[in-house]
Amino acid sequence: MHYKRYYGPTVRAALRAVKEDLGPSALVLSTRTVPSKGVRGWIGGQAVEVTAAIERPDVSEERTPRPVDRPAAQASSIAARLEASGVDPAIARVLADHPALQTRGASAPIIKRTLAEQLASLTASDDDVAPVEVFVGPPGVGKTTTIAKIAAQARANGSHRFGLVAADGFRVGAVEQLRIYANVIGSPFLVARSGIDLVAALESGCRPLLVDTAGRSPRDTGSADILNALAGRSEVRRHLVLPAGTPASDARRVLDRFAPTRPDRLVLTRLDEVETLGPLLGVLREYRVPVSYLTNGQNVPDDLQRATGTGLADWVLGEAREGANA
Repeated sequence: MHYKRYYGPTVRAALRAVKEDLGPSALVLSTRTVPSKGVRGWIGGQAVEVTAAIERPDVSEERTPRPVDRPAAQASSIAARLEASGVDPAIARVLADHPALQTRGASAPIIKRTLAEQLASLTASDDDVAPVEVFVGPPGVGKTTTIAKIAAQARANGSHRFGLVAADGFRVGAVEQLRIYANVIGSPFLVARSGIDLVAALESGCRPLLVDTAGRSPRDTGSADILNALAGRSEVRRHLVLPAGTPASDARRVLDRFAPTRPDRLVLTRLDEVETLGPLLGVLREYRVPVSYLTNGQNVPDDLQRATGTGLADWVLGEAREGANA
């Protein structure tokens, strides 16, 4: 085997150098972050180092080649690629050990398809609409814009005409932003500044409804009043909104903090701001709150898609971003 190290400013750049030099059959053995060479390294700059290997074509036939455990090498290469995308090493090994990936020369499409099949269980399998869809989460995570995208897409394809409810009694700006979206889309608009107001909105008969809530802790008095108005209603589905760039430790804290809201779904926003979804993969597998939507920008209604196994695989492998930048 011929071993060689490659360096790049990002994982994708280093992997691209491997492919260009050694070809698609090269095995990626390890990745790590190292100090940059030269002046950038002196001031704290970092680069990605990838160690790759390939069988040398000029090995003498008289020499006995070292036996290669191809399934193990294949799994190691796939696991290294997943780790390079930020996936936890333990999870990367579990995913790479899938039987479908143990065949010799597993191609990139096979890797992607197999990963998509494994990640499909982390997404909401249904694409239906609940009578009341509620969006919760910290401030500034994209709840209002996500609601506008859902309503605008539905109006554009003629599937639903959503009513929009601003259940945020703390931020006047949030209410007005949703009101503007409602006017543009042509959606009924209601304001609920208290639990009593929200009950009235729910009993108005307008269905389906998208409810925007304040970015406050569920234990906050005002937020609790709103959430109590939703308690025990079977027609309500709750989506926790989380930016894709949230560090795994912070994502766990958000999920624990909003556990009292009993989220049924997870919305991942701002995918356009991350290189890969890999770092959050462990959190998704741990909490098992299925992902309903993925958003990758501020454009209404375009930057929104239903979550699928293929979509998650694209973002874990970094291919969705590459396609967007092509």
